[in-house]
Amino acid sequence: MRNEAASEQDGSLTAPARCFQDLRVWRKAHELVLKIYQITKNFPAGELYGLTSQLRRAAVSVPANIAEGFAKRGVSDKARYLNIARGSLEEVHYYLILVRDLGYADPSALLVCYEEVARLLSKYTKAVATPSSGPG
Repeated sequence: MRNEAASEQDGSLTAPARCFQDLRVWRKAHELVLKIYQITKNFPAGELYGLTSQLRRAAVSVPANIAEGFAKRGVSDKARYLNIARGSLEEVHYYLILVRDLGYADPSALLVCYEEVARLLSKYTKAVATPSSGPG
């Protein structure tokens, strides 16, 4: 058994995850998406096909790639999808800075969520790449 099947609960790796929804990193990334959808409802109409669309697309990509990576068998495949998720998360980070600088909203709470997802994603990525000390 490898750590890539471990789920995170209270910041530590514990019981094997049976589905991607068992992963704390996925749940937190999904929460970030929901919050981004809420905040972007109030963006100017002229941004519907611009910043609103880009921010939502990048945000959705994070939990989607975590989910897709979870289903992959090989460590390198899993790592590839987690790397894509990390890239999308950094894209979200930039868009949140832009949101603040354009004065569309105060993204402070979203930036806190971003930091938590980044920390959990880093931890999960390391767990995927590290063989378990147990048998198998």
